[in-house]
Parts: sequence; C-alpha cells; structure tokens
Amino acid sequence: MQNLTDYAKRCQSWLKALQNRVSWQKKISLRIGIVPLPVVGLIMGCMTAFLTFGTMPGEISVMLAILAVLGFSCAELGRRLPGLKQIGGPVIVTILLPSCLVHYQLIPVALVRSIESFWHTTNILYLFTVAVIVGGILSMDRQVLIKGFVKLFIPLAAGSVAAAMIGTLTGMALGLDARHTFFYIVVPIMAGGLGEGAIPLTLDYAAILNVSQPELFAQVTPPIVLGNLCAIVCATVLHRLGKRFPKYSAGQCLSANRLIRKQAHLTPTTMESLATAGMVALSLYMVGILVNQFTGWPAPIVMLGLAILVKLTCAISPKLEDGADLMHHFFTKAAAYPILFGMGLTLTPWQALVTALTPVYLITIFVTVLTLALTGLIVGRWAGLNPIESAIINVCHSGMGSVGDMAILTSAHRMHLMPFAQLATRIGGALTIVIALMMFSQ
Repeated sequence: MQNLTDYAKRCQSWLKALQNRVSWQKKISLRIGIVPLPVVGLIMGCMTAFLTFGTMPGEISVMLAILAVLGFSCAELGRRLPGLKQIGGPVIVTILLPSCLVHYQLIPVALVRSIESFWHTTNILYLFTVAVIVGGILSMDRQVLIKGFVKLFIPLAAGSVAAAMIGTLTGMALGLDARHTFFYIVVPIMAGGLGEGAIPLTLDYAAILNVSQPELFAQVTPPIVLGNLCAIVCATVLHRLGKRFPKYSAGQCLSANRLIRKQAHLTPTTMESLATAGMVALSLYMVGILVNQFTGWPAPIVMLGLAILVKLTCAISPKLEDGADLMHHFFTKAAAYPILFGMGLTLTPWQALVTALTPVYLITIFVTVLTLALTGLIVGRWAGLNPIESAIINVCHSGMGSVGDMAILTSAHRMHLMPFAQLATRIGGALTIVIALMMFSQ
C-alpha cells in the first residue's frame, strides 16, 4: 500500500513538471517580432542593470540585442495602434518614436550614446544593404533582371519629370516661391537621401551662392525626411491596393521572379552556400570602397553594378544562388526593424520635422511623392510591368538612401525589390542632382 502511495506521488510530481514544461513552452512561443517574450524580459532586465550601475557595454553583441528588442517592440506598438496601422504604423513608429524620445530626453543618455557610437563606428547599415542588395540580385531570375532594369527606366523618368512639375506648381499655388519650392523642397526629396543626396547638393548650392553649407543643409533636411514618411504611407496604400484589386498586380511581376530553393531544409550544403554568398557580397562591397577611394563613385552603386555583372555573366552556381536567397531572407526578417530603430534614434531630427509641419510644406511634399506613385502606377502598366511594384519603385525615388528604401519596402512587404529601389534612389538621385545643379547655376 505504501508503495502505491509513493508511486502516485511520483506520478503527480511528473505530471506537474510536465504541465510546467508545457506552460513554459507556451510562454516561450509568445514573441515580439522574432524575440521570445521571456528573452525580451531578460534583455531588458540586463539593460536596466547596465544603466543602473553605469556599465553599459558598447560591444556588438549587446547593441544588437538591445536594438532588436527596442526595434521589434516599436513595430509591435505601431501594428496595434488604430488608424496608424493601416498606413505603415510599424515602420513609422519605429522611426519616429525613438527620435521623439531622444529629443525630449526620455531615453537614458548612456544608452543613446552607446547606440550612436555603435551605429557610427560599425556602419552596420551598410552590412544590411550589402546582404539585401547582393542577395536580391544573385537570387533573381536573369531574364527578368535584364527586362526589369530596362523597363523601370520609363516610369522612373516619367515620374521624376511629373513630380518636379506638379510639386513645384503645387507649392506656387500655395504661396511659395517657385525657385524655393523646386530647389529646396522638390529636388531634395528626389536627391537620394541625406548622405549621398543632401550633402553634395547643398555643398554645390553653397559654392554657387557663397553662403554657409550647414544653413542650406538644415533647410533641405525636413523635406527629405517628411518625403520619406509620405513614401512609407504611399507604399502601404499601394500594398493594400494590390491585395484588394488583383488587376493592378497584372503584368511582369518582379516579386514572382525569385528562385525557389529545391531544398526545403537547411542542410550543411545550403548553410555553406549561405556563408559563401555572404563572402561574395562582402568582397563586392570592398571593391566598391576601393573604387570610391580612387574615383569618388559611391561604393553601393559600384557594388550594385558588380552584382548585376556577376549575375548576367552566369558566374555563380545554382547552389550559390540558393545561399544568396537565404541571406536575403535572413536579413530582411531579422534586421529590418532594429536598423529602423537605429535610424530613428541617430538620423531623424525631431525638431526639424516639427518645425516643417506646416500645411503648405506638407501638402507640397505629399503631392510630389503622390505624383511619383501615380505616374509609376499608370506608366508602369503601359510599359507591361506590374503597376503596383512599378509605383513602389517610383516611390523609392523619394527615399532617404538605403535606409529609406528599407523603410518603404518593409511597409510595402516587398523587400525583394531592394535592387530596383537602389536603382531609383541612387542613380535617379544622382541624375536629379546633376540636372538641378545645371539649372541652379543659371
């Protein structure tokens, strides 16, 4: 009898342990983004302890964990806010909330300094750009790559001209000076971002006018940032339009041209291919940096051209294409929102945005971006492209460089379009600057 009692107690103990295990597994399956909820609590607890004792480390492992938790938390908040979630809430909140918190000093200074130092010393944004661009190109169908790049020039050129004209006319109708509207609002929106757009543009403006460059840079920064936010909203609306009206997703579909991996599981072979694809991407970027040192050409553009050349010459094997596809998916899934949080904290000037929030400026900026989208939608369909994707690529012409494209494509759920978006942002931006400076000097 005693043995039966002991056995019953042991069974109850095992049953309780099993129930606890099942309960823990349910908790660990709850996630914020890709981070399990208990892990979020653990990382936040460690971060709080570091800040309390003044020992916040700046090493990459700690910073990546913190950026992941904060970035995915902001995205989850944006995904749940009524109204905002329909117009790209996850991306908008992830960019704007950290900028606002830093401005009002609601984030510990030690944490802000650690993230800023990590962001500027590691240039982690370029690692993301390298993986997404090269991975996207190498895993793309070769024939579609050729036809897509050629055909996209038509809606992109038409959209640039239409946006320049309609945006300027809108500003004039609202009482702004035509010269100021065109050169200080419309052109900066399509110049390719802050680093490779606003800086060279305002340096040449300053040389022509013989004035201080920082003063001009402060004028063109708000239109660039607000233009990017408008582009995020347009991309979200376009995504929903494509889901609601499938006819606008007809034509040559760039999103359906990705290679399908033959292997369903991550075998050692595919993992080796992933590592090899990563090394190929890094090597192409290093060549881009070397070329930049001798010619001044932006390294990402050189890397983009080299990746296209590698793809067109069939210089890589199908296994390497599988690895490139895995690399692309991994970075878009795991790194997008952490990078966006870092962008909001380090690169988005809250005060400049608030200052520029006047109806005249907002309407002019929104009309400029909307014109890019509508022109891409109409002309893209005429050119035989997927109208939705053509419009999204056109909208990327108003992006803040690579990080702006990432925000726009994340909002549109089409990160695989990054190579085409880079074409619109970088090459389109460079041409916009050249033409604008020729006109400005006259």
